Amino acid sequence: MTLTRNDFRFFHTLRVRWSEVDMQRIVFNAHYLTYLDTAMADYWRALAVPYEAAMVMLEGDLYVKKATVEYHASARYDEVLQVGLRCLRIGTSSITFQGAVFHGDVLLITAELIYVFADPASQKSRPVPEALRALLTGYEAGVPLIQTHTGSWESLGGRITPLRHRVFNLEQGIDANLMCDEEDHGAVHAVALNGLGQVVSSGRLLVPTTGTGKIGRMATEKALRGQGFARYVLHALMRASKDRGDAGILLHAQVSAVGFYLKEGFAPIGPEFEEAGIKHQSMEIRWTEQVVP
Repeated sequence: MTLTRNDFRFFHTLRVRWSEVDMQRIVFNAHYLTYLDTAMADYWRALAVPYEAAMVMLEGDLYVKKATVEYHASARYDEVLQVGLRCLRIGTSSITFQGAVFHGDVLLITAELIYVFADPASQKSRPVPEALRALLTGYEAGVPLIQTHTGSWESLGGRITPLRHRVFNLEQGIDANLMCDEEDHGAVHAVALNGLGQVVSSGRLLVPTTGTGKIGRMATEKALRGQGFARYVLHALMRASKDRGDAGILLHAQVSAVGFYLKEGFAPIGPEFEEAGIKHQSMEIRWTEQVVP
């Protein structure tokens, strides 16, 4: 059976670099395995899974047992390629992925990658955890990967705090004492959970003091940014604000995230300012002017 682009749900796009081609500007055959491995990292991101943390939670890791490649046509310098991957089957301890590289609709290579789930210390095989099995089969079947929940700090705080620590304290260098405060206890909190039940994004909506709610403490796993998962949290908080009758929402966006909030209907207010050593921009949305997603 000849594979086509329609056989894959997931694609990773890349451009052939000069260092990957020979004197005829044709890609060296070994580089296709690198393309597949690079695509695999994005496959896990598409599943909303921070790979390293997930494997620690599952008490194992995936090791390549076998990789086979069949060549059909050549890729050339500066061409844009699409690398397709899909989970083909899951055995007791092995997971088989099928891969293909396309230039447009032209099939360049097909591949089969067999991984074994094993103990990281002994590297002895273990049964594929049911949670991982369900995650992979669900993704390939088109099952939604993200679940959004809202609740109190008492119900969600224990799951939110580790994410805040990784993002605000370890990554951004913000004082650990500023990660959580008394306002958390009266706020509405939202989390985005992946298929393994991990919190991949979170945020809070404070009690309004002047009729306007305030969103803050927005955090997303570093490895998963750019996938749209923070949008699930933002939309949940926007709905909560609308439902309780707020006039609108104010937030202090880190300057690097201003574009994200602009796309969601927020408008800048005043000049940039510094908060916790990071440049911010005040932004606002009014419900009389906007429709909640």
